[in-house]
Amino acid sequence: MAPKKPNPPNSKSGSSCCSLTKILTFVGVLVGVLAPIVYMLERNLESFYIFDTAHLHDLAQRGVSAHPNDTAAIVNYIVAELHEKYPKHTNPKHDDPEEWVFNNAGGAMGGMYLIHSSITEYLIIFGTAVGTEGHSGRHTADDYFHILTGEQWAYTPGHYKREVFPPGSVHHLRRGSVKQYKMPEGCFALEYARGWIPPMLFFGFADALTSTLDFPTLYRTVVINGREIIRNLLVAKF
Repeated sequence: MAPKKPNPPNSKSGSSCCSLTKILTFVGVLVGVLAPIVYMLERNLESFYIFDTAHLHDLAQRGVSAHPNDTAAIVNYIVAELHEKYPKHTNPKHDDPEEWVFNNAGGAMGGMYLIHSSITEYLIIFGTAVGTEGHSGRHTADDYFHILTGEQWAYTPGHYKREVFPPGSVHHLRRGSVKQYKMPEGCFALEYARGWIPPMLFFGFADALTSTLDFPTLYRTVVINGREIIRNLLVAKF
């Protein structure tokens, strides 16, 4: 009787191990390359900002004072000054309905008009005429919510009283923190975020992908946001 031949090694198992090793090696190299770059950029984030928080707060307050309870006039006042001050970095077409889109994020819903979007900053008008409520998200950027009309309420676990932000005030949500918020009735705000903006897009798109399935709005949001990011990159604004 001929001796039995040894069983050949499992080629599929060997191939899987090899592929996994390659993937892990690639991820390790990628992290090793990107980590010091991100670290250096993080230490110099301030140098990429063009908007000033004190100026935006003052501008919002002046708009509210000049046109109390007139949201359209306040938005026009704010956008006109921003476009005059930063003509290469702002989208002035607030009166074009095609520039406004619905935004669903964290369970809240409202209208959004993008004034500026880049890798390290975004500036929008966000609000609703009927009220909304949701999760703020836990973000990689500081968020400054300048109330123009109406009120925003906010709640932090462990507290027993709500925070109330009336017109002319600013709600600063620090990077990495989280709150519940509510616009009890009509409320519009100038929202400014500074930090790492791209990771925030996952939060902004999640509801459309998993709940509303409003793909036309998602498409328009991506197009407008992409257009503004590219436009700013072309003039060396990161």
